[in-house]
Amino acid sequence: MARYFGTNGVRGTFDKVNPELALSLAKAIGTYFKKGRIIVARDGRLTGETLRDAVVAGLMAVGCDVIDLGVAPSPVAEFLIKKEKAAGAVIITASHNPPEYNGIKVVDGKGVSVSRERGGEIEKLMGETANAEWNRVGGFCKCGEFIKEYLDAVKRIVEPGKIRKRKPRLVLDCGNGTASIIAPVLFRELGCEVVLLNEEIDGRFPGRPSEPTKENIKELLKRVPAEKADVGIAWDGDCDRVVLVDEKGEYVIGDRVFALCALLKLREKKGDIVTTVATSRAIEDVAKKYGVKVRYTQIGAPYLSEEMAKGKAAIGGEEVGGIILPEISLAKDGFSSIAKIVEALSEKKLSGWLREIPAYANVKEKIPADEKHKKEIVGEMEKYAKENKLEFIDIDGVRINLDEGWVIVRASGTEDYVRIFAEAKTEEKAKQILEKYKKAALG
Repeated sequence: MARYFGTNGVRGTFDKVNPELALSLAKAIGTYFKKGRIIVARDGRLTGETLRDAVVAGLMAVGCDVIDLGVAPSPVAEFLIKKEKAAGAVIITASHNPPEYNGIKVVDGKGVSVSRERGGEIEKLMGETANAEWNRVGGFCKCGEFIKEYLDAVKRIVEPGKIRKRKPRLVLDCGNGTASIIAPVLFRELGCEVVLLNEEIDGRFPGRPSEPTKENIKELLKRVPAEKADVGIAWDGDCDRVVLVDEKGEYVIGDRVFALCALLKLREKKGDIVTTVATSRAIEDVAKKYGVKVRYTQIGAPYLSEEMAKGKAAIGGEEVGGIILPEISLAKDGFSSIAKIVEALSEKKLSGWLREIPAYANVKEKIPADEKHKKEIVGEMEKYAKENKLEFIDIDGVRINLDEGWVIVRASGTEDYVRIFAEAKTEEKAKQILEKYKKAALG
């Protein structure tokens, strides 16, 4: 049986993720959800509309009622599941991937993303689904009020008065993605001064690549100090991950954004922190400060949301800047999380807040590998850890915890790579750790 689901849904270039696959998947998804109301949304990619049409046709063909949002950020679509009492959501997006990619992300009625494992159940249904009778096909409607509903929910978790009094100046790099639909409206309504970059939705991503890495947001790094802004904010194409630039023009990597959000959240309400095995040790430092537990998961939004759904967690997130605030939903949300940080600017500057987060250096590398070699490389790493009696976590790949830092070797769930991340107090030490354990993993 062919496998399509990766770490978070189905993803690939248009020759693979095409209308024929989308139609077959959608019929299987509708059958898996046992019909019901399904929210459908897409990002601004050029292939999005044709895939959306195929998804809608497949869902309706097996008797699902479709609530179509059109172009909308992923976290907004996921927020609406509970309000609309939907059986789930299908979002056509390739998130941070290059423009030639697209994808189909599936979320259940509890707001939990469908993992690779659960996706296997959907794959088994492909080609086995029956169309509904002609008079029992699903209905279709467009949802026009979703922006206001979402904005109102975010405003309820901050104190708009504090923000309006401070009137922070923000540079918003929408990255030609769906952030343009929400971010300018949200932060203006909260009383911020807003400067926009790459605000036109364009699936070619002409302003910059969709992934908000330091190399990709060079314009934002310059504009923040030039505009005398308090913060710069950059999203990926569907807004489930976010990074910051402080008032001095310094890049703030995603896991430090997450650590700061956790610190701010735990000041208000204590609870566990849910994160993946690839997240900085800074999150453990924040947890220790407030006397709470860190619960580790596999890498990927589905595993985070599954763990968050168990309750007792104040916040969840991962190293790429995906942050979950359960008051909003179980989705990684690049708006509600940043609204909390903007609120905190009424107390002190972003650089001041970041001084409360211990600094670590991260280095990353990826090794091309097919499925067979992925298993071999990860297996070598586990063997090395056992032979040398090292402390390790094998929830997802192998993370080895060291006195001076940590290193993880894991197989990518979406690409033909093995990823190696290392962290230490200095970049030089992190590179040394990475090189040492890369050699061990490659035998």
